[in-house]
Amino acid sequence: MEEKLFDSERKVMEVIWEEGDMTAKEISLILNEKIGWNKNTTYTVIKKCIQKGLIERLEPGFLCRARITKEQAIENDTDEFVNRVFGGSVPLLFSALLQQKKMSKEEIKKLKQMIDEME
Repeated sequence: MEEKLFDSERKVMEVIWEEGDMTAKEISLILNEKIGWNKNTTYTVIKKCIQKGLIERLEPGFLCRARITKEQAIENDTDEFVNRVFGGSVPLLFSALLQQKKMSKEEIKKLKQMIDEME
């Protein structure tokens, strides 16, 4: 998936990622309870997710199955953000993060450990 995942689409996907395959009706009931969406709003967003290839619609019963994992969506969002804001430069991203936030010794140690593991 290369397209941006909009907030409304993420809300639908989060339900499926948390609960597993479920019907559009079940998704609409959960989102009505959580954020007050009506059935039509939820169905419209589900249809957009199907068109984008994020959700697979199975019959009977309009069963919805995620076609991407939450981790894939996070990776896509991260790539899009780094490309858009930092011209694709991960070192520039880290530089900006390190300048903005004072890190504890424990956080610095963990970050160094993560970098060492990548080598």
